[in-house]
Amino acid sequence: MGEKSVVQNTPLPRTRAGLIEDLRQIGLKPGMTVITHSSLSSLGWVCGGPVAVVQTLMDVLTTEGTLVMPTQTGDYTDPVQWNNPPVPQEWLPFIYEQMPAFDPRITPSYHMGRIVETFRTWPGTLRSNHPLLSFAAWGKHARTIIDNQSLAYGLGEQSPLARLYDLEGQVLLLGVGYDSCTSLHLAEYRAPGTKVVQQSAPMYEQGQRVWKTYQEIDLNSEIFPDIGAEFEQTGLVMIGKVGSAHTRLFPQRAAVDFATQWYIKRRNQSPNKPK
Repeated sequence: MGEKSVVQNTPLPRTRAGLIEDLRQIGLKPGMTVITHSSLSSLGWVCGGPVAVVQTLMDVLTTEGTLVMPTQTGDYTDPVQWNNPPVPQEWLPFIYEQMPAFDPRITPSYHMGRIVETFRTWPGTLRSNHPLLSFAAWGKHARTIIDNQSLAYGLGEQSPLARLYDLEGQVLLLGVGYDSCTSLHLAEYRAPGTKVVQQSAPMYEQGQRVWKTYQEIDLNSEIFPDIGAEFEQTGLVMIGKVGSAHTRLFPQRAAVDFATQWYIKRRNQSPNKPK
């Protein structure tokens, strides 16, 4: 949505003070550990833009809380797999040889939104070192969450998502749907029957740029809206408005456990389940 449309569809400017009140009304509290997925335009026209949104989240959580956002880089994959758009076959050797290595300090996120990019560069924010599936975190448990993310199976047991699960964190969907809920990928790993694929990307290893190949599961978020709709029937999802944004807040551990059982049940029922 363009800024003109956002302005036209906002009855009054969304301010830091107003967003703070809305977040508190939906249940966000000081000291919480929260992974946030967001759409800036969904909030309406925000006075101060993404800076005001990040400030708002930090104001509510305080330094005793922890704010986490995925800072994924979908362009740091094998160019053979690029389809939107594909690149000419003759370009591949140049890309393999010349593409800059992923650097958590400077590599921007890819199609993650302005709020995420503002948060990624915020003073005091830490970022995990994964060429595709990195996360940024700020606050009390930031180091615990982002340290030691594994290269293989980067959203599995050695990931920021698993550390959020351990810390009994919350998920905040700020103007986005369950298809943006990265935490549900942890359930894909935990349910038997996932398909293993190979990924690769340029990264640093012992100070040298290398094109590294690693194993991953075949991640798929298309079914997440169905899982989310059923999870809401548990009554564990707080639903409200933050600015103009339809917003949900819920416990990450409960959502992951629910989704894991959801996957197990349906994979057991599938006629094509692995033997």
